[in-house]
Amino acid sequence: MKKADWLLIVLVLIGYVFGNLIGGLFPGSFLDFGGTFGLTSPVELNLGLIQLTFGLTFNITIAGVFGMILAFVIYRFIR
Repeated sequence: MKKADWLLIVLVLIGYVFGNLIGGLFPGSFLDFGGTFGLTSPVELNLGLIQLTFGLTFNITIAGVFGMILAFVIYRFIR
């Protein structure tokens, strides 16, 4: 991957995190509206010697989507 691709991925992740933080500041508003997607109960792999637990959940909110869009716009101005 090129350096610009990594920059876009990092900016979008930062935008998602800040968007969810802002959405969490206003609970009950439209910014906090969204859904949770992923494995609600973790998957366990017991190998006898070691036990591994896998789980992945995404909490997508309106504010998180706005944050990702804003990060993409910022990326377009940077590039």
